Amino acid sequence: MTDDPGLHKSLAALGPVAARLPWPRYRLDRAGWAGLIEHLARADWSLLGLWGEQAAVHVALRDEDGGAIAVASLDCPDRRFLSLGAVRPAAIRLERAAHDLFGLEPENAVDTRPWLDHGRWRRDREPAAAPPAVDALNYPFLPVEAEGLHQIPVGPVHAGIIEPGHFRFHANGETVVRLEARLGYAHKGVEALMQGRGVDQAARLAGRLSGDSTVAHALGFARAVEAATETYLPRRAHWLRALMAELERIANHLGDIGAICNDASFTFAHAHCGVMREAVLRVAGVCFGHRLMMDAVIPGGVACDLQSSGIAEIAALIEEVGGRFEDVVRIYDGKASLLDRTIGTGVTLSELVHRFGAGGYVGRAAGRGLDARRNPGYPPYDDLDFEVPVMAEADVHARLWIRVEEVRQSLAIVWQILDHLPMGPIAVPVAARAGEGMALIEAFRGEALWYVRLDERGLVARAHPRDASWFQWPLLESAVLGNIVADFSLCNKSINGSYSGQDL
Repeated sequence: MTDDPGLHKSLAALGPVAARLPWPRYRLDRAGWAGLIEHLARADWSLLGLWGEQAAVHVALRDEDGGAIAVASLDCPDRRFLSLGAVRPAAIRLERAAHDLFGLEPENAVDTRPWLDHGRWRRDREPAAAPPAVDALNYPFLPVEAEGLHQIPVGPVHAGIIEPGHFRFHANGETVVRLEARLGYAHKGVEALMQGRGVDQAARLAGRLSGDSTVAHALGFARAVEAATETYLPRRAHWLRALMAELERIANHLGDIGAICNDASFTFAHAHCGVMREAVLRVAGVCFGHRLMMDAVIPGGVACDLQSSGIAEIAALIEEVGGRFEDVVRIYDGKASLLDRTIGTGVTLSELVHRFGAGGYVGRAAGRGLDARRNPGYPPYDDLDFEVPVMAEADVHARLWIRVEEVRQSLAIVWQILDHLPMGPIAVPVAARAGEGMALIEAFRGEALWYVRLDERGLVARAHPRDASWFQWPLLESAVLGNIVADFSLCNKSINGSYSGQDL
C-alpha cells in the first residue's frame, strides 16, 4: 500500500506534528480546526474516532483514497470547539458523549441533546461533566408530523436476555417511518476507571468493554500501549493473538447467523449454530483458560501459551465445525421462505455507509470493503492468506452472507496459524515510561480504535476506545425505514451493535 499524502500534507499545513502514534498527530489552533472542517467538506477522509479530555479534543481521520491515517488535536481551554457533525455525521454522537463526559461544547452542533448522561449522574461523582443542555430525564425524541402516525416505545428493558436500549418508532400502520435509538444505559465509566491505573490493570478493563469482543479490545489496547512504549513482541505472541481473535470471530458470527435465522422463525439453524458456537467456546476455555478468552491478551504479548494438546483440540474443532457449518449454510440458502424474509429487508444505503465510515459486515455488505487486518494491517496477517468478502445488496441477507464468508475465511486462517505457529517466547516486559499510542484493529463487528496516553510512571493518563458500533447504530435507524415493525428484530440482529461497547 502506498499512502496518499493528501491527508498528511493538508494537516501539516494546519499545524505542527505533536506526536506519532504510530501515525502523526497534528496540533491545531482554532483557525487550523476551522480549516480542517473546510477540508472535510470536500475531502474523502473518513472519521475513525473523536474523543475529548479536560481541555482538548482529538479526531482521528483516514484518507479513503490512499489509506493514510492521522490525528488532529485542538486545545480548548474554554471547553469549546467547532463541531464536525455537519461535515461528518459520525461525529455527532461522539461529540455529544464528549460534552457529557468532559463538558466540551461543540459549537454549531447539529444535535445538542445529551447522549450518555441520562440526567441521573451525581455532579460530585462526575466533576468533569457539564449539566445536560436539555432535560435528560425527559429526553426529547425528534418529532415526526404526518396524519395517521403513532408511536411505539420499546425498551430499555427488553423481553429477552439483552442489553438495555430504548427504541422509539413512528409508524404508519405497520410501516416504520422513523426510528430513533436512545442508548447510554450501559455506561460504566470505563475511561475514567482506567485513569491512574497500570497497563496490566487497565488491560482487564479494556477486555470488559464489550464481552463478546474481549480479545479484540484487549488487542487494541495492548497494541496502543506497545506503540506508546515502543515495545516489540516475539512472533509467537502475534500468532497466538491472531488465533484467539479468529476463534472469537467464528464464535460470534455463528451466534449471529443463528440469531438472525431465529428472528425469522427458523429455529433449526439457530440450534445448530448454537451448538457450534458452544463447541468453539469450550475449546477456547480449554486452550486459553476462559471461554471468552478474557485476560489472555496482555500488553507485551499473551498470558498463556498453546500446548500441543491444544493445537490438536483446535484442529479437531475446525474440522468438525467446518463440515457442520456448510450443511447449515446449504439449508439456509435452500429455504425460499427464509430468504423471502432476509432478501431486500433492512437495506442500509451505500451512501450512508460511506458517510458514517461503517466497517465490518455492515460496511462490506454495502460495498465498503475495508478490513484493518489488511489496511493499515498488523502482524501476523501480512503472512496469512485470506480474502475480504464484499457485497453490494446491503440487506439482511447480505450482512448474514458476509458473516458466512468470514467464517469460512477465519476457519482457513486458523488452519494456517496451526500449520505455521512459530516457536519462542509469548511475552516481553513493557517499560514503565511516558508516551502515547493508537491502534486500529479488526474486531468481529468491524474496526475498533484505541488511543492511550501514559504518564512518566507508565500509568494510564488517558485511554479512549471506539467500538465499531458507534458508526453502525445510526445505520439501523435508516435500515428499518419502510419496513414493517415486525422486521425490526431482523434488521437489528443483522447489524447487532454492541450496547456496552458504545456506552463506554
